Amino acid sequence: MLLITVAGFQSIHAQNTPDSQRLDTVRAQVAKIGTGEKAKVHVKLQDQTKLKGYISDASPDSFTVVDSKTGARTLAYSDVTEVRKQSGGISTLTWGIIAGAAAAAIIVGTVVVKPVLCDGGAGC
Repeated sequence: MLLITVAGFQSIHAQNTPDSQRLDTVRAQVAKIGTGEKAKVHVKLQDQTKLKGYISDASPDSFTVVDSKTGARTLAYSDVTEVRKQSGGISTLTWGIIAGAAAAAIIVGTVVVKPVLCDGGAGC
């Protein structure tokens, strides 16, 4: 009975090693980001190599990153230390909202605030 308990404990302990946790994290990141041309990522490998591209395919043991310069490369999860989604910066919609808010501030400043401060246009 003691042998079964010890063997069971060792198998549980083996599943919680830092490597298995890293593999689970990388798999979860790939699953969260998804696949397709909009699934753009930065990948850091165990040998410190860095890749950029998009995830074209993902399986239980590996995933494929496509880079326009180097082509497709299939990576084993065990070779990867980090997968990050590429930040797209500020979107066009956000820039449009910022521009609209700036234009509104200029118009309000010119039409409303300036006449009030200048007391009906006396000397401004």
